[in-house]
Amino acid sequence: MKYLLFFCLLILSLSCKNKETSTSLIQNSGEALGTTYSIQYDGDQDYHEALIKVFDLVNQSMSTYLPSSDISKINVGDSTVIIDKHFETVYLLSKNIWTETNGYFDPTVGPLVNAYGFGPQGKLRGIDSTQVDSIKEFVGFEKLLLTKDNIIKKQDPRTFIDFNAIAKGYTIDLLGKTLDSNNIQNYLIELGGELLAKGDNKNTGNDWIVGIDDPTQTEERRLIKKIKLKNAAMATSGNYRKTRIDPETGTHYVHSINPKSGWPKKSNVLSVSVLAKTCAEADAYATAFMVMELEETHFFLEEHTTIDAYVIYVDEEGNLQEWLTEGFQKIVLE
Repeated sequence: MKYLLFFCLLILSLSCKNKETSTSLIQNSGEALGTTYSIQYDGDQDYHEALIKVFDLVNQSMSTYLPSSDISKINVGDSTVIIDKHFETVYLLSKNIWTETNGYFDPTVGPLVNAYGFGPQGKLRGIDSTQVDSIKEFVGFEKLLLTKDNIIKKQDPRTFIDFNAIAKGYTIDLLGKTLDSNNIQNYLIELGGELLAKGDNKNTGNDWIVGIDDPTQTEERRLIKKIKLKNAAMATSGNYRKTRIDPETGTHYVHSINPKSGWPKKSNVLSVSVLAKTCAEADAYATAFMVMELEETHFFLEEHTTIDAYVIYVDEEGNLQEWLTEGFQKIVLE
């Protein structure tokens, strides 16, 4: 689950209306893509209208909750849809990360997500190994083909594409590009807990300071880390809130589905925060690392030095532990 992070920036009192503060920052906030957003940037012009158009573009292209979107049409068998540049970019990036992670990141896992009750198709119903094996027959990114005419071909018409584990990050990247195109040099964008920071916080004159939730918290929200974020993107994924209980068997399921086994991941990893060049990449890798074994994540990060991560997990004795790459350690505040 991508969960909200709290900022040490006094932005919690924002309403859902645009407003310019008494400082140099303009602040926009509201709801989009099924979650909340907060955007802060310097300058003397409000770009909220242009930013909202980004949400509309992504929804129309990739929202599985919108029947009229391109992805929804493709999912129900419309083979005439010519995908736009946004769908194409996310498709190609997803394919690359699917390859890099050896299939642990797989946007076709949607039918399994739906079967466990985490998708747009409703509540969890009884599921057994026979059902899982049947669904796995049409899960796999290799079952998709992007033609030269920008049409998605599916080997099996039942294959369901779901970019929710990368689309929020990609949306943030588009929001950043919108501000970049208007020569905004300093901003912080947050959407459903995913983050993109550029420049400095002009209210303080320092780097943007953000927080990472403690995954062991119950009712009272508290931070486990504060970090400085500059010219970087971060996404966090965790298992500790979004769960389902099978009403027939009483089985408790977490939402990180292993595309290879077809079952929810049983893991000692509670959350993963990822730093990457783009938020789309951070979003997708954070999802993959929640499914990988911890040792696999360590090895992957040793081989991919442009990505950094902060992993919170429980050891064999039940104690809370953490592991940080060297790059992530450098941005943690004491």
